[in-house]
Amino acid sequence: MTLLRSRQRIKLVLGDYQRTRLKDSKPTSTTLCKKGSEYYINIQVKSEAPEQIHVDTVLGVDLGITDIAVTSEGQKFGGKTIKLIKNHYASMRAVLQQKAVKGTRSSRRRCRELQQRLSGKEARYQRQINHEISKAIVTRAQEIPAKIALEDLTGIREGVNQKAGKNHRRRVNGWAFYQLKEFLSYKALAAGVPLVQVDPAYTSQTCHQCGEHGIRNDKSFKCPVCGWSGDADFNGAKNIAFLGRYVDRPGGSEGLPSIKAVLSGLLKAPVFRPE
Repeated sequence: MTLLRSRQRIKLVLGDYQRTRLKDSKPTSTTLCKKGSEYYINIQVKSEAPEQIHVDTVLGVDLGITDIAVTSEGQKFGGKTIKLIKNHYASMRAVLQQKAVKGTRSSRRRCRELQQRLSGKEARYQRQINHEISKAIVTRAQEIPAKIALEDLTGIREGVNQKAGKNHRRRVNGWAFYQLKEFLSYKALAAGVPLVQVDPAYTSQTCHQCGEHGIRNDKSFKCPVCGWSGDADFNGAKNIAFLGRYVDRPGGSEGLPSIKAVLSGLLKAPVFRPE
């Protein structure tokens, strides 16, 4: 390792997992990190992704805040504890911000330092939760086996910031949807599980049983046509799974059909595009 004055050879303390990953592989880069009084080295290893499975079954995943993720099988990853913790950190930041403005010079400095530590702690907690959720979803997709379908949530923050109130904006902007999607993407790639994104339009307003427009009220959904009622996020996940059957490429949903288009049969009609 090249240090400020010389190159040093430092013995690594490795566990069985690290030894397995490093065996017969070629590291491409390393990053030295310090946590407290201990040093860690992050080693990047290049590996070939396995061939993706070819299946027709789709596991739809609806992302939210009350429940962070709900699958089309009904599995829920609740966000109640996370909501309490994030509210706790938000109130602490508000108190510290007030003291950082009105306190003495030394107290203002201490408040700023504490704010930085709290920010890092919350981010690490959120990252860990996203890792656990993404791993559970990919593992279940392997067991079925099935490909994973997600809503394309590009631009969700801009829409929420224009319409929602302050508290809802904080909850949406404070949750790392993009990070969870990225974790799902690379874990699915490593497991050979296909992952696609679908158009989110009308997935939360359409009944998965009959395809008619229903009534959503927070976490509940009711269809006035067929009478189905239940969890709104589960209904959305079923619609996402339905749309996922018509998508065979990863990436964003631009140019892909919405559930309304699929149900109305527009996919079967030729699309005229002028030169």
